[in-house]
Amino acid sequence: MSYQVLARRWRPKTFSELVGQEHVVRALSNALDNDRLHHAYLFTGTRGVGKTTIARILAKSLNCEQGVSAHPCGECSVCREVDEGRFVDLIEVDAASKTGVDDTRELLENVPYAPVRGRYKVYLIDEVHMFSSHSFNALLKTLEEPPPHVKFLLATTDPQKVPVTVLSRCLQFSLNRLPIEQISAQFEHILKEEGTEADEQALHLLARAADGSMRDGLSLLDQAIAFGGGSVGLQATRDMLGVNASDLLPELLLKVHQGDAAAVLAGVEALAEQTPDFAALLKDLVLLLHRVALLQATPSAWQASWGEKERFEALGEALESEDVQLYYQIALLGQRDLPLAPDMRSGFEMLLLRMLTFRPLGSAPPTQPAGQPARTGRSAPRAQAGPSAPPASTRPEVADPVATDVAPEKRNPSASVAPVDFSDWHAILPQLGLSGMAAQLAGHSMVQAWDGKELRLVVDQNFVSMLGSLAEERLLDALQQHLGAELRLSWTPGEANDTPAERRQAAQQERQQKAREDIVSDPLVQAMQDAFDAELIEDSIRPTEH
Repeated sequence: MSYQVLARRWRPKTFSELVGQEHVVRALSNALDNDRLHHAYLFTGTRGVGKTTIARILAKSLNCEQGVSAHPCGECSVCREVDEGRFVDLIEVDAASKTGVDDTRELLENVPYAPVRGRYKVYLIDEVHMFSSHSFNALLKTLEEPPPHVKFLLATTDPQKVPVTVLSRCLQFSLNRLPIEQISAQFEHILKEEGTEADEQALHLLARAADGSMRDGLSLLDQAIAFGGGSVGLQATRDMLGVNASDLLPELLLKVHQGDAAAVLAGVEALAEQTPDFAALLKDLVLLLHRVALLQATPSAWQASWGEKERFEALGEALESEDVQLYYQIALLGQRDLPLAPDMRSGFEMLLLRMLTFRPLGSAPPTQPAGQPARTGRSAPRAQAGPSAPPASTRPEVADPVATDVAPEKRNPSASVAPVDFSDWHAILPQLGLSGMAAQLAGHSMVQAWDGKELRLVVDQNFVSMLGSLAEERLLDALQQHLGAELRLSWTPGEANDTPAERRQAAQQERQQKAREDIVSDPLVQAMQDAFDAELIEDSIRPTEH
């Protein structure tokens, strides 16, 4: 006897054997048991999720010799003939190969005639969206008022192409993609019954590669058994799926985090030697970051099917939680942009370089004792080229607005008083090279006091929420690099008058007013207004930025 593939041998024959789609099974079971049957059903969903299988079970339930119910006996001649695909009153049509209107009319000619053996004549039309518009029109009248002995079961992967006139005449059921856990559990059940040895992680890999389709998953499982010589091993499965390159992703991610561009590009070169599918590799990178984030949030999220726990724990300790979120977002958006790149490898390289460029300022991984739990706080300041780069304070220190000096015992005797004068905050700020939130925080602050070791700033009340954030760390980092020595930074919330931000706003308003006056008084503009009865829209005037 010839070998029958797993997808056919293990096709569910009853609703109880069906994996997933509980919402559809419940609705159909209630309809069958309570005799509330519609004349037309439309099953939608991606490939291999059970559309045709559910339709066949429904046909069997309608015609079982034991009576209409959600539990066909599976033993009578009708049930056996449906399972074997030779029941005369189940007419299966592949709409992809019968798209013409003549084919549809020929199909519908027999609708008025009573069923030969069963209670109902069931028309199962697969991929119904492939019908032409004329075919849909031919079907429409019959679909609206069919004889009582006829049921229509339509299935499609693309319901958007089905006319709304057809959709409105059917009960529509949308079938979901199957979760990886359900597919993997079904694999375990099948292989246990088949007496085939399998590695749990290998089955998880196959289930993920199935992309929500049980049929695709069973085809991959068949292939894995053949590839592994009768068993499903982890390494053989990885070789078959071509996912060995994914093992290099954790190390590559660490190189990105360390800001080592040369090492990142060398890592991509090592990946390319294994001729990977870079699109699939990017999905693996997204999945890796997702799992690291879960593990950082709660260690109980760990699942054995993920692989070596130590690798995820090491990444969780090395990467800050905000870094993981940033990398995840870049990788997620990169999946959209990857097909637009000149080639997949260059697109993947640019994505990693984008992570490296936009990583938080202090994201170089610090050394931590082994076994210490993953950190979720702010990044430590990155090492700077200069005399020294001390760590930032972990929380904002609100200074006493009256005090103007620091207690002698709190000073660092080993550091000399720096000669830099911070009194002219407006002149110093442009030299710091700040951007983003750090520039906003500094721009809405003013110097209160500077004693050579501690810089006290008054910050606008509206920007107090930035204290203790990465913006404060970046400001302190820039000040220390500018000074060339350590300093302390403390804050007094209050009214910061004549801040750099206020000066910029005043200057901008002055430029805007000057531009408006220049345009209004321009002879050419006035001539155009007179000649064409034109109206000057003053709100559209913008000063030229030099």
